[in-house]
Order: sequence, then structure tokens, then C-alpha cells
Amino acid sequence: MIEKILLADSGTGNTEAMMKALMEIPLVQRASVTVLHVVPSQVSAETMAERWEAGGRTLANAITNLNLDPGRVNAVLREGDPKDVVIQVADEVNADLIIMGSRGLQGLKAILENSVSQYVFQLSSRPMLLVKDDLYSIRPIKRVMVAMDKSDSAREGLNIAISLLRDVKGGELTLVHSVSSLKTKPFDVVSADPNQDPILTAAAAEAKRYGIAYKLSAPEGKPGRRICQLAEERNVDLIILGSPDRRPTIAKGLPDLDKVLGESLTDFVRVYAPCPVLLTRMAAK
Repeated sequence: MIEKILLADSGTGNTEAMMKALMEIPLVQRASVTVLHVVPSQVSAETMAERWEAGGRTLANAITNLNLDPGRVNAVLREGDPKDVVIQVADEVNADLIIMGSRGLQGLKAILENSVSQYVFQLSSRPMLLVKDDLYSIRPIKRVMVAMDKSDSAREGLNIAISLLRDVKGGELTLVHSVSSLKTKPFDVVSADPNQDPILTAAAAEAKRYGIAYKLSAPEGKPGRRICQLAEERNVDLIILGSPDRRPTIAKGLPDLDKVLGESLTDFVRVYAPCPVLLTRMAAK
């Protein structure tokens, strides 16, 4: 359930447009929203004063533009490194969802160019909705794709998709399970026919319970590339993808090399998807 949203608003990009699209969904209309703007630390008091003033204007404009319920919105202006502040404030408000912009940088380039979204993507265990800056238009959320597998994070993604779509007129759910992404064990059932795929049929049964229209797909090939292609073919408005944190707590401060090198499924999709991507997170035990 999405009850508390943290919107990290830099004053540029598509995050406000994304929030407006989400606010058309009954579930999100009941959520409380914290709008955060971070002012980077400055070397002089004069520059700092200017940045704080500009940051205040950014927050005021965001609240006005979003037309949020005053009783459900909280504006936060903080100084510091945006990467650290986003994670800190998300913990303070116990956010169920972080919304933030992304330049779509991949792997090592994102690290070297100090990408805020890449840093939060690696270190936060909270669901994140990443919206690329000015690379696609934000549409009302009606067509949602969920990448399914046996993981808890994928099941959580399905739950979020159903919560978003069950009260949306004309909503449609695309359930995708890439056959080549399966790590099979003895007696696992694997089929390129989506109607014979037990993971997809179980997910479809959940969607059917809530009266949500759905389509099934079991594409072959590289999972990340096929998910992005299918999203474009079906004009999907939002991709939901499980992104389990495989690292133990002791390694939280260290880079996940799969993500740094752009080799993980989630890293590929967040960079190349033709629409916003919501990553559901499950911390490693």
C-alpha cells in the first residue's frame, strides 16, 4: 500500500508531471506527500542565501503546480549532498515510495558523474519510481507492465500494480516473464507459451480477482531488452520491476558491481525503458 510518498523535486525534469499523473489514481489521492528540495552546500554565505531563496521558490512552485491537499502535503528544504539527504528524509518520513528524476546514465558513467538516482537506487531498500528527464512524455497511468518471476520483490510489484489499477477505468495489466531469465531447478515448469507459464497464470489469477484486464507475455531473448521492446510495442505507461537487494547489510556502503557495470536487469530497464520505471525493493536477509 502506498500511503507515504517522497517526491524529490530538483525543479527540473518530469517528477512533477509524474506526480500529477499519479494523483489521478484513487489510491494515490489518499496518500500523504513530502516534497523535498535539496540545496547543495556552498562555500560562501551569500551564495548559500541565494540557493536557499531559490530552493524555497522551487518548493512553493511545486506545491502550487501539483495542487495537493494542504492537509496531506509537507514541504521540506534541506542543505547537503542530495544523494544522502534523499535517503535520510525517506527514512524520516518512512516513505512507501520515492519519486525522483534520472538522467538515464548507465553503470560506471552514472557513478563517475555523481548520479543521485544511481546512488539511491543502490543503497535504498524502498520502492523507487524513476522518471527520466525530458526523454518521454508522462501519460495517465492506465497500461502497467509487471515483470514477474518467483521473487518476493516481483510479487510486491504485482500487488502495487493491482492497487494502482483496480479503481482505474480502462486499466490494463501486462504480465511478462522472460523465459531466458529463469534459473531452473529440477522439476521446474518452463514454457514459452504464456498461458502455460505457472508464474504468469498465478499472477493473472490475482488480476482477475480484482476485475483488471490483463495480457500475458513470455518473450525469449535478453530479459531487459525484451521488456523494453514489449513496453514500447504496447505503449505502456509504467513498468514495475522487482529489484531485490542481494547484498548483506555489511556491504551496503559498497558498490554493487552488477549495477555499476550496467549488467543487472534492473539497471538496463531503468536506463532504456520508454516510460517511467517503478522498482520494488526487498532487502537481503
